[in-house]
Amino acid sequence: MRDRDLEAGSYDDIGPVRAARALESTMGATELTRRTVLRTAGVAAVAVGGVGALAACGAGTKATTPSRAPGGSASPGGSGAGAGSLAKVDAIPVGGAILVTDSGGKPIILAQPTAGTVVGMSAICTHLGCTVAPAGAQLVCPCHGSVYKAADGSNVSGPAPSPLPAVAVHVQNGEVLPG
Repeated sequence: MRDRDLEAGSYDDIGPVRAARALESTMGATELTRRTVLRTAGVAAVAVGGVGALAACGAGTKATTPSRAPGGSASPGGSGAGAGSLAKVDAIPVGGAILVTDSGGKPIILAQPTAGTVVGMSAICTHLGCTVAPAGAQLVCPCHGSVYKAADGSNVSGPAPSPLPAVAVHVQNGEVLPG
Protein backbone atom coordinates (compact mmCIF):
# COMPACT_ATOMS: atom_id res chain seq x y z
CA MET A 1 0.00 0.00 0.00
CA ARG A 2 1.36 3.36 -0.96
CA ASP A 3 1.35 6.62 1.03
CA ARG A 4 -1.10 8.22 -1.41
CA ASP A 5 -3.58 5.45 -0.55
CA LEU A 6 -3.21 6.41 3.10
CA GLU A 7 -3.74 10.05 2.26
CA ALA A 8 -6.90 9.16 0.44
CA GLY A 9 -8.30 7.66 3.64
CA SER A 10 -8.07 3.97 2.79
CA TYR A 11 -6.77 2.25 5.93
CA ASP A 12 -7.93 -1.29 5.17
CA ASP A 13 -5.40 -4.11 5.43
CA ILE A 14 -2.37 -1.97 6.28
CA GLY A 15 -1.88 -3.15 9.87
CA PRO A 16 -2.66 -1.44 13.14
CA VAL A 17 0.66 0.38 13.56
CA ARG A 18 0.64 1.91 10.10
CA ALA A 19 -3.05 2.79 10.47
CA ALA A 20 -2.41 4.55 13.77
CA ARG A 21 0.52 6.46 12.32
CA ALA A 22 -1.50 7.41 9.27
CA LEU A 23 -4.40 8.64 11.38
CA GLU A 24 -1.99 10.54 13.60
CA SER A 25 -0.41 12.32 10.67
CA THR A 26 -3.71 13.21 9.04
CA MET A 27 -5.43 14.31 12.27
CA GLY A 28 -2.48 16.03 13.90
CA ALA A 29 -2.90 13.87 17.03
CA THR A 30 -0.08 13.22 19.46
CA GLU A 31 1.02 9.75 20.47
CA LEU A 32 -1.45 8.12 22.85
CA THR A 33 0.53 6.29 25.51
CA ARG A 34 -0.57 4.15 28.43
CA ARG A 35 0.69 6.91 30.73
CA THR A 36 -1.50 9.52 28.99
CA VAL A 37 -4.58 7.30 29.22
CA LEU A 38 -4.02 6.55 32.92
CA ARG A 39 -3.26 10.18 33.75
CA THR A 40 -6.42 11.36 31.99
CA ALA A 41 -8.52 8.70 33.73
CA GLY A 42 -7.02 9.67 37.10
CA VAL A 43 -7.75 13.37 36.59
CA ALA A 44 -11.33 12.56 35.56
CA ALA A 45 -11.83 10.32 38.62
CA VAL A 46 -10.54 13.03 40.97
CA ALA A 47 -12.78 15.61 39.33
CA VAL A 48 -15.86 13.43 39.61
CA GLY A 49 -15.01 12.47 43.21
CA GLY A 50 -14.40 16.10 44.14
CA VAL A 51 -17.76 17.18 42.74
CA GLY A 52 -19.47 14.39 44.69
CA ALA A 53 -17.74 15.40 47.93
CA LEU A 54 -18.69 19.04 47.47
CA ALA A 55 -22.28 18.11 46.74
CA ALA A 56 -22.38 16.07 49.93
CA CYS A 57 -21.09 18.99 51.97
CA GLY A 58 -22.80 21.92 50.31
CA ALA A 59 -24.34 24.69 52.33
CA GLY A 60 -27.78 23.11 52.00
CA THR A 61 -26.63 19.81 53.50
CA LYS A 62 -27.02 19.35 57.22
CA ALA A 63 -26.20 15.87 58.39
CA THR A 64 -27.86 16.18 61.77
CA THR A 65 -30.31 19.03 61.68
CA PRO A 66 -32.19 18.88 64.97
CA SER A 67 -35.94 19.05 65.14
CA ARG A 68 -37.19 21.68 67.47
CA ALA A 69 -38.94 20.38 70.54
CA PRO A 70 -41.03 22.52 72.91
CA GLY A 71 -38.93 24.84 75.03
CA GLY A 72 -36.16 25.16 72.44
CA SER A 73 -34.53 21.80 73.04
CA ALA A 74 -33.44 19.52 70.24
CA SER A 75 -33.50 16.54 72.58
CA PRO A 76 -36.11 13.96 71.62
CA GLY A 77 -37.89 14.14 74.97
CA GLY A 78 -37.43 17.87 75.42
CA SER A 79 -35.43 19.39 78.27
CA GLY A 80 -38.40 20.42 80.36
CA ALA A 81 -37.24 24.02 80.00
CA GLY A 82 -39.69 26.88 80.30
CA ALA A 83 -40.66 29.38 77.62
CA GLY A 84 -37.62 31.27 76.27
CA SER A 85 -35.29 28.81 77.96
CA LEU A 86 -32.85 26.76 75.90
CA ALA A 87 -32.62 23.91 78.42
CA LYS A 88 -32.51 23.07 82.11
CA VAL A 89 -29.02 22.90 83.59
CA ASP A 90 -29.88 19.41 84.91
CA ALA A 91 -30.39 18.21 81.31
CA ILE A 92 -26.75 18.97 80.41
CA PRO A 93 -24.29 16.29 81.54
CA VAL A 94 -21.33 17.58 83.56
CA GLY A 95 -18.29 17.27 81.27
CA GLY A 96 -20.56 16.83 78.25
CA ALA A 97 -22.94 18.74 76.02
CA ILE A 98 -26.37 18.72 74.39
CA LEU A 99 -27.65 20.00 71.07
CA VAL A 100 -30.53 22.51 71.19
CA THR A 101 -32.00 25.14 68.88
CA ASP A 102 -32.44 28.80 69.59
CA SER A 103 -35.70 30.68 69.01
CA GLY A 104 -34.66 31.22 65.37
CA GLY A 105 -34.10 27.51 64.79
CA LYS A 106 -30.29 27.69 64.73
CA PRO A 107 -28.50 24.70 66.30
CA ILE A 108 -26.55 25.49 69.47
CA ILE A 109 -24.33 23.36 71.68
CA LEU A 110 -24.79 23.81 75.43
CA ALA A 111 -21.93 22.35 77.47
CA GLN A 112 -21.38 22.04 81.21
CA PRO A 113 -17.59 21.77 81.66
CA THR A 114 -17.93 21.85 85.46
CA ALA A 115 -21.03 21.55 87.63
CA GLY A 116 -23.12 24.72 87.38
CA THR A 117 -21.03 26.34 84.61
CA VAL A 118 -22.77 26.38 81.23
CA VAL A 119 -21.25 27.61 77.96
CA GLY A 120 -22.88 27.98 74.57
CA MET A 121 -21.40 27.70 71.11
CA SER A 122 -22.55 27.35 67.53
CA ALA A 123 -23.21 23.76 66.45
CA ILE A 124 -22.14 24.56 62.88
CA CYS A 125 -18.79 23.03 61.91
CA THR A 126 -16.30 25.64 60.74
CA HIS A 127 -15.15 23.35 57.92
CA LEU A 128 -18.18 23.14 55.61
CA GLY A 129 -21.20 23.99 57.74
CA CYS A 130 -22.51 20.59 58.89
CA THR A 131 -24.12 20.30 62.32
CA VAL A 132 -21.82 18.78 64.94
CA ALA A 133 -23.11 16.22 67.44
CA PRO A 134 -22.21 15.80 71.13
CA ALA A 135 -20.24 12.64 71.88
CA GLY A 136 -19.27 12.63 75.54
CA ALA A 137 -16.57 15.23 76.16
CA GLN A 138 -16.27 15.90 72.43
CA LEU A 139 -18.31 17.31 69.56
CA VAL A 140 -17.99 15.41 66.28
CA CYS A 141 -18.82 16.55 62.77
CA PRO A 142 -20.41 13.64 60.91
CA CYS A 143 -19.45 15.01 57.49
CA HIS A 144 -15.65 14.94 57.59
CA GLY A 145 -14.74 13.92 61.13
CA SER A 146 -13.70 17.22 62.67
CA VAL A 147 -13.57 16.93 66.45
CA TYR A 148 -13.96 19.75 68.97
CA LYS A 149 -13.75 19.87 72.78
CA ALA A 150 -17.25 20.04 74.24
CA ALA A 151 -16.02 22.25 77.09
CA ASP A 152 -15.00 25.18 74.90
CA GLY A 153 -15.43 24.32 71.19
CA SER A 154 -11.69 24.30 70.48
CA ASN A 155 -10.31 22.12 67.68
CA VAL A 156 -9.04 18.66 68.56
CA SER A 157 -8.61 17.18 65.07
CA GLY A 158 -9.93 17.15 61.52
CA PRO A 159 -10.17 19.60 58.67
CA ALA A 160 -12.05 22.34 60.56
CA PRO A 161 -9.95 25.53 60.37
CA SER A 162 -11.14 27.22 63.56
CA PRO A 163 -12.99 26.64 66.85
CA LEU A 164 -16.76 26.81 67.14
CA PRO A 165 -17.90 30.40 67.75
CA ALA A 166 -19.23 31.19 71.22
CA VAL A 167 -22.94 31.86 71.75
CA ALA A 168 -23.87 34.00 74.76
CA VAL A 169 -25.97 32.16 77.36
CA HIS A 170 -26.61 32.56 81.07
CA VAL A 171 -28.17 30.52 83.85
CA GLN A 172 -31.15 31.77 85.84
CA ASN A 173 -33.14 29.62 88.29
CA GLY A 174 -31.68 26.40 86.88
CA GLU A 175 -32.57 27.32 83.28
CA VAL A 176 -30.17 28.18 80.45
CA LEU A 177 -31.31 31.36 78.72
CA PRO A 178 -29.96 33.10 75.63
CA GLY A 179 -27.86 36.23 76.09
